[in-house]
Amino acid sequence: MFRRFSISEIHSQMETGRLHPIDVAEECISRVKRFDRDYRPWVCFDPEALRRGADAVKERLASKQPLRSLEGIPLGIKDVFNTSDFPTEMGSEIWRGFTPGNDARVVYYLRMAGGLIAGKTVTAEFAVHALNETLNPHNVELTPGTSSSGSAVGVALGMVPVALGTQTGGSIIRPASFCGIYGFKPSFGLLPRTGSLKTTDSLDTIGFFVSHPSDLRRVLEASRVHGPNFPFSYSALKDDKRQSKPKERPWRVALVKTHTWRHAPDYAKDALLRFATKLDQHGVHIFERELPAEMEQAHQVHSVIYDKCLSYYFREEYKTQGRISEVMRNMIARGEQITGGQFHAALEMQNRLIAEMDRFLSDTDAIISLSTAGAAPKRHVLEELDPALMWTLTHLPAISVPAFQSPQGAPFGLQIAARKYNDHLLLNLIDDLWMSGLAPASPSPLLSFW
Repeated sequence: MFRRFSISEIHSQMETGRLHPIDVAEECISRVKRFDRDYRPWVCFDPEALRRGADAVKERLASKQPLRSLEGIPLGIKDVFNTSDFPTEMGSEIWRGFTPGNDARVVYYLRMAGGLIAGKTVTAEFAVHALNETLNPHNVELTPGTSSSGSAVGVALGMVPVALGTQTGGSIIRPASFCGIYGFKPSFGLLPRTGSLKTTDSLDTIGFFVSHPSDLRRVLEASRVHGPNFPFSYSALKDDKRQSKPKERPWRVALVKTHTWRHAPDYAKDALLRFATKLDQHGVHIFERELPAEMEQAHQVHSVIYDKCLSYYFREEYKTQGRISEVMRNMIARGEQITGGQFHAALEMQNRLIAEMDRFLSDTDAIISLSTAGAAPKRHVLEELDPALMWTLTHLPAISVPAFQSPQGAPFGLQIAARKYNDHLLLNLIDDLWMSGLAPASPSPLLSFW
């Protein structure tokens, strides 16, 4: 159901009686029962909560109340968000059984939109890099993308149509690419971080995965901050000229190879260049453009900020040593060697790069790049450098589109990014692409099952 139908289509069928709320809940339950043992995307799952939620939706329909934007839709929540009715263990045995007793603000927003929390999805330890137990549904020998992989795999397997994730480096874009689904990392701060695990103040970004591109805007509007209390995003998002393209001119899209291009295999480079040719054939003004030279420092700047913040926020966990992974221990140890001066210099460079990219995109609607260097590598093999981290560092909204396949049939994504706070403009471009057949209207096929 969730791989075939958008949320709008599910709601239409509910309103006409062709589909009942309990049918939606039972679809989620049956697919979790069928696939969770083999692919392990869930930390905890509550079928009875879904059934109770479906009963409430049934009553809402019977009383002729309008359906809210996510009414009756099962949602996966990455296990780094506070949830009032589920544990929040953050992928760590140290926090086993911890229940905060409240919802993260973004979870609260999703509930207020009518969404039904199905359970918590697997995360890497403290949303960092240690490989977790979740398996890639396209090929279990390949990585699903670590940190937000539980949410991505849950959507890819049709267990839920929407799942929350977080990105501090590439933890939404990368799993979306490797699992063949849409992943959206909005502009920094657009989705509220209150009640979510904090790892790095200037990088942590909330986002989500969906099955269908038509659901991207719906979920964004349900989960983002609204109103003048958030002046920067508020003024940008209500500026119609900034968020729309004049009908008389074509889209202006820059292809950026970035300094990570040399790490991509030829099949991935060819796929992106062929896509650029298709855009040109469909009337998009596509042109190749070099990023500002300072952007070549992005990965190093990110590493300094990330490691230093981990050494601060996880110093108590670090004292346990044997209860955290070697990956986490090494990153914290590196962070402890970074001086305050080095950290502040990296933050200053981040601010310069944010300003550089804002200028770079001031006359360009969007940029396209690879989401990842190619298809997923084997488990326990480090991914090659890719551009996803660069757009996290510079606070740009970015979407991974399930556009490509490797010669072996494994998916990998096209990444489209826009100027900071031009999230609606980015979604308008995505809408144009999928409605014209240039971007898929559904996830990459799971060859093992369909």
